[in-house]
Amino acid sequence: MDGSEGRSCIDLLDALPRQRFVPGPTPVEHGPVLPGGARLWVKRDDLTGLGGGGNKARKLEYLCADAIAHGAKALVTVGAAQSNHCRMTAAAGAVLGLEVHLVLSGESPEVTEGNQVLSELFGAQMHFTGADHSHWGELEIARESVADQLEAEGLSPYSIPIGGSTAVGALGYARAMVELVEQCDAMGVQPKAVVHTTSSGGTHAGLVAGRALLRAAGIGVPDVIGIGVAKGVNMGRPDVAALARDALALIGASDVHVDEADVVVDARWMGIDYAVPTPEADDAIRWAARSGGWVLDRVYSGKGLSGLIGRAESGEWGPRDHIVFIHTGGLPSVFARGGAPSIA
Repeated sequence: MDGSEGRSCIDLLDALPRQRFVPGPTPVEHGPVLPGGARLWVKRDDLTGLGGGGNKARKLEYLCADAIAHGAKALVTVGAAQSNHCRMTAAAGAVLGLEVHLVLSGESPEVTEGNQVLSELFGAQMHFTGADHSHWGELEIARESVADQLEAEGLSPYSIPIGGSTAVGALGYARAMVELVEQCDAMGVQPKAVVHTTSSGGTHAGLVAGRALLRAAGIGVPDVIGIGVAKGVNMGRPDVAALARDALALIGASDVHVDEADVVVDARWMGIDYAVPTPEADDAIRWAARSGGWVLDRVYSGKGLSGLIGRAESGEWGPRDHIVFIHTGGLPSVFARGGAPSIA
């Protein structure tokens, strides 16, 4: 890839302001051979740095810049009790001097664990709704209620939906896709596919948007495969292609084409429900720990890797193929009750 081609994509992505939470390109590590002979690479977005790391730092770079541009004095967001996104939003608020309110599933615990420990440490105020972690509609209504209350108090809140999955937030992973392809090109690697975990759809939409930008610049691009771990995205909600198009429109790239066929969601690896562990994910977590020292969580990254391994076992990729797994983080939740599989 010619450096000027990649640069033109980044120039477009610089059309909107961005807070610099990610200190630089995250590493791409060489992994073991997968079943069927393909070579695994791991994009370490668990090492983004902000508040313990994870993929949400990339979204928050654009979301927080937008919040500041709108004069916000507080950030409000929502998620499951052990939400990585909520923990990282709390950290972003601490960096920027903004009040942070987290709307969370479940009841207020007697003892905080995992991500909640860090959210408290960063100074966030946690609002427990009693809602089930999979009842996203109920949680979003509660977020709107908290935001309305803060607005009435004159705090000018910037309200962020689950996962930071807006067109603005998706730009973080459009940038990450360009970064990844540039890194692979520098290593002489042409990935066949980029595999990641998808739930609220923002990371997925960003990767699809970035892929479309690169393709429009005449650059060869890998497939983007999302392993769906939430019922909504597995049934096509949100519309990832539409979200990718909206993100591109924000940077003046409405003419860059995104087709519905660009969005691939493999729904076979969620199990019973969102945030309910699966044997396949637990096996993948143990495999990752013992194959590369990578720590995956049971809600997101473990299920994502189980899908990648399952597809490799089915013979989808051969010895000539290079497959990139985006490690989206989740380390703090491993230390919550039930956050790690048994040692087998």
